[in-house]
Amino acid sequence: MDLDAIAASPWVLPVLFGFVVGDAFLVVLPSETLVVALGALAASTGSPSLWAVVPVAAAGAVVGDLCCYLIGRRVGLDRWAWQRRGRVSRALERARTTVHRRTAVLVFTARYVPFARIAVNLAAGAGGVPLRRYLPLSLAAGLAWACYNVGVGAVIGAAFGDQPLVATLVSIPVAIALGLLVDRIVAGLGPGGRNGGLREPS
Repeated sequence: MDLDAIAASPWVLPVLFGFVVGDAFLVVLPSETLVVALGALAASTGSPSLWAVVPVAAAGAVVGDLCCYLIGRRVGLDRWAWQRRGRVSRALERARTTVHRRTAVLVFTARYVPFARIAVNLAAGAGGVPLRRYLPLSLAAGLAWACYNVGVGAVIGAAFGDQPLVATLVSIPVAIALGLLVDRIVAGLGPGGRNGGLREPS
């Protein structure tokens, strides 16, 4: 695997952007893992630039969230079957009841919780949260999320500076483990779950 060629490819950043946008709708897309891996690759090889990965990842996060918000505003929370089933339905109901009272908390914490990102942004749009209030929160949350994940990757990449393949491979399970940990913390501390979290208690 020629990581240097991959890192220097002009397609890396567009693919990153597309993955992060898509993750707003398809939770199976590993956008966090990709951002961490690119952070590790950037720190160990110098490409792609960390200063490019952060804004591209943040922009993808904001665009994806805004698309969900606009869909929620246009179609509501129960038009499609997938909105009325399983975890998405339950997350939508919890987000619907708190989105006006705790908009900032929900927008920030949802970025780290599976299904909650979709639910909160749809609920914000459907619930009529003003765009002038929602968009600055989404921008700040997206930037914080991008900095966090790129930072984690950069630390790993710096630790394996002369072994970019190892750094990239190590970053993947670390990203997954940290994602699960943050998910647990947010679920316990945020609004709506066992202790007010966004997702169901396990």
